[in-house]
Amino acid sequence: IQRASISISNNIAEGFERKSNNELKHFFYIAKGSCGEVRSMSYVALELKYIKKQDFDEIINFCLEIARLLSGFIKTL
Repeated sequence: IQRASISISNNIAEGFERKSNNELKHFFYIAKGSCGEVRSMSYVALELKYIKKQDFDEIINFCLEIARLLSGFIKTL
């Protein structure tokens, strides 16, 4: 979960350092994929009782919001 979470912000940052909108869009899609990884692993962590339901809900909501914002930004490129 930590690795995928860090990947979200790292890919957003890397995209902004690129020279074209196509490259930026590419890294935003990778960041969205990392959001999916965090959500997937959060379901497993909840099932294995590594995290509490309240923490799970917060993680899922953050990831969905990040993915929504990335999708909106991608549409503008």
